Amino acid sequence: MTTMMMTEFVPAEIDASTWENLQPYYQQLLDRNFKCSGCVKQFLFDRSELDAAAAEAGSNLYIAMTCNTEDEDAKASFLRFVETVEPELKKVGFELNKKVVSCQHVQDLDPERYNVLLRDWFADVEIFREENVPIQTEDTKLGQEYAEICGAMMVEFDGDEKTMPQMGVYQQEQDRSIREAAWRQVAERRLQDREKIDDIFDKMVKIRHESANNAGFEDYRGYMFAVKHRFDYTPEDCIAFHDAVEKTCMPIVRKLAEERKAALGVETLRPWDLAVDPYGHAPLKPFDNADDLIEKTSKLFHRMDGELGEMFDTMRDGGYSLDLDSRKGKAPGGYQASRDRQRKPFIFMNAASLPRDLDTMVHEAGHAFHYMLCRHDDLVWYRGAPLEFAEVASMSMESLAYPFLDEFYSPEETKRAIRKHLEGIVSVLPWVATIDAFQHWIYLNPEHTREERTAQWLELGKRFGGGTDWSGLEMEQEAAWHRQLHPFEVPFYYIEYGIAQLGALQMWLKYCTDPKEALASYKEGLKLGASKPLPQLFETAGLQFDFTAEMVGTLMKAVEAALDQHAE
Repeated sequence: MTTMMMTEFVPAEIDASTWENLQPYYQQLLDRNFKCSGCVKQFLFDRSELDAAAAEAGSNLYIAMTCNTEDEDAKASFLRFVETVEPELKKVGFELNKKVVSCQHVQDLDPERYNVLLRDWFADVEIFREENVPIQTEDTKLGQEYAEICGAMMVEFDGDEKTMPQMGVYQQEQDRSIREAAWRQVAERRLQDREKIDDIFDKMVKIRHESANNAGFEDYRGYMFAVKHRFDYTPEDCIAFHDAVEKTCMPIVRKLAEERKAALGVETLRPWDLAVDPYGHAPLKPFDNADDLIEKTSKLFHRMDGELGEMFDTMRDGGYSLDLDSRKGKAPGGYQASRDRQRKPFIFMNAASLPRDLDTMVHEAGHAFHYMLCRHDDLVWYRGAPLEFAEVASMSMESLAYPFLDEFYSPEETKRAIRKHLEGIVSVLPWVATIDAFQHWIYLNPEHTREERTAQWLELGKRFGGGTDWSGLEMEQEAAWHRQLHPFEVPFYYIEYGIAQLGALQMWLKYCTDPKEALASYKEGLKLGASKPLPQLFETAGLQFDFTAEMVGTLMKAVEAALDQHAE
């Protein structure tokens, strides 16, 4: 289905981690003359393969660094790429984009095939400023500094040194005193770095606003909507989404909080009361270790769909495509990365035998399926998708996995796991609205003080909070957003989760009615990669690109009904 190389332009053995190796090939592209549309097409094929080589080099260095943040050589290699290669790629990318979009033969290209690519490049050329390249490099380095701080966080608990993800296990303990002690230990450890993290973010806000001004924008929000090619929705649509979540989702959140409080028999819900099973059941433990997780996940996907099962098994290659264990020095979070030259995906996560780890596994596998289904495309820029649809691919897998969770749980545990996941969906939409609204405020008010930023965070907590009692934990509440990596490492990347969750819920409802048809349309949508506009991607997958209050309300009613069905 795929080939290692689309052209002979780029040597197979090229070391694309240094600019001196890449520069001659980019210079050849800059020097080319376009005599016809065929010349432009060949140029795009050749550039695609060169960009793929550079992207894979950067991806491999990032993977190595996040897998072991204590490896000084890996860290140095990644930073060297960020400082010496990425800036050059941005500059030459602008020149190559400009070369294409200003070419008279562009109008002869098939619009059905090249419209999205050219639309994006026209926008990129319009907003590119060379003076922003070092600013973006500094931003990336600050993000890496944040990740390093978080990756180094460890606590002594239960007679052993543990990572932050590993401490999550204790939040399922029935003994409230253990949950509280574990929660406080983690929160206190995070607060030790509060000043450092705030310092990093203050620098980020300043340089990001500067980059927006350089590009002719009044604020970073408008700039990032252009950078992210958000042609199909506006900031006003995001604000409408926030309002829709507040109106249709928060009543369910607060109802669930009251049910939890009653079941636990407590006067108020504290932060350490949110993950434990409120009916006294033992903590769910879906797997024992990474190997067990891989084996069971393979069986799950084979039962769901033979093709998906076979695709997942291609990643079981001795650790080259999967790094799942949580360990000291490993960066936080989970992600799927693509290696565009080989056209192979990679999944990174911190598994601690928690239900959320299973969610992460099938979520990131959804991203990997997406990549594998569209990697046949000749153009590297189409081997992916806008984030709003990319997350549909991953989030859909979480709920489509419901009928097969018996690979991990008993029938009673499966029922609990499904309810837990549905509750998670209800709670994540307000969190998405919170993080997105917070970023809107931050960048519309770039001169804000830390005190003003904290006040805004707390105000959003009143709007989207689920009734958790933070009394005596004011400092912890004020800094709670520090654990969310997106504002630090990928600014304005979060509303996509909300939009995609609505698409994923639609896919789940389709699957409940007709599993075969739902999976067929799911794969058809994913095969398009990034080659079509967002509304068309959703439509091909059998979904509506709609995040109005009416759509959110309809989906929340379905979720609420499912919650009742899986009630204790």
